[in-house]
Amino acid sequence: MAITAKMVKELREMTGAGMMDCKKALTEADGDMEKAVEVLREKGLAKAAKKSGRIAAEGLVKDYISEDGKVGAIVEVNSETDFVAKNEEFRTFVEQVAKQVSMTKSTNIEDFMKEEWILDSSKTVQDVLNEKISVIGENLNIRRFVKFETQEGIISSYIHGGGRIGVLVELNCKNITDKVKEVAKDIAMQVAAINPKYISKEDVPSDFIEKEREILKQQALNEGKPANIVEKMIEGRLAKNLKEICLVDQPYIKDGDITVGKYLESVSKELGDDITIKNFVRYETGEGLEKKEENFAEEVAKQMNV
Repeated sequence: MAITAKMVKELREMTGAGMMDCKKALTEADGDMEKAVEVLREKGLAKAAKKSGRIAAEGLVKDYISEDGKVGAIVEVNSETDFVAKNEEFRTFVEQVAKQVSMTKSTNIEDFMKEEWILDSSKTVQDVLNEKISVIGENLNIRRFVKFETQEGIISSYIHGGGRIGVLVELNCKNITDKVKEVAKDIAMQVAAINPKYISKEDVPSDFIEKEREILKQQALNEGKPANIVEKMIEGRLAKNLKEICLVDQPYIKDGDITVGKYLESVSKELGDDITIKNFVRYETGEGLEKKEENFAEEVAKQMNV
């Protein structure tokens, strides 16, 4: 597979590795971006790349929380341009979609799009989306959604950057107090800022851990470390990596001297309640999507057959 300058640039932005190292890694991986990231990591030339780093498409993330805090929803709706993402009609539509999600029984986009629209039962969600596309003049897409419901606990949310990042959090607890609401909001802000992947180490899939071990082992061997200390190094580095991606093990953003887990323990003791994190989801607008790149000079050249 031919390695293009665009591919090299993308890999460099994802990993921070040098241009030539990125080109060699892509060549070795036959153009496979994820494999190239692994190659660079094994050689100690890159940190673990976050797929969510490739933020490109425009749009908006919006939440909806019921008054009693027992139902929460979050949705991402994409547009072609940032200009439309700031359009009041578009923003109102996304708010309505978030409320629709809070009432849905669907668990996938296909079924969701066939539902009756909450504001007009003669139309489906797809019908209303088509109408907005026609009025706004851009292709729009309801990309994904999540709905949380709780019987014993609270759901909270946090929207950052006017809708660029959105977080939904579900806490288990017995009593809903102002302090608990504050804690839920703080945890949502933590997720928005630090972007954990899992709640705790117990939630990390075993295949992910094994893959990390293999990468770290190759990394250590490439560094010329003696075989008898490689295993200790692997476990030490693995533990460090897991702390970075597990929410309860991350330093708490409001007090870096304690972890999120310790913060929850402290509040639980203070309130005489067992407050734990049951679920969370974090959406960042356009993560993993390729953005259409406009090159005016190339477009003119094509039209002139240059």
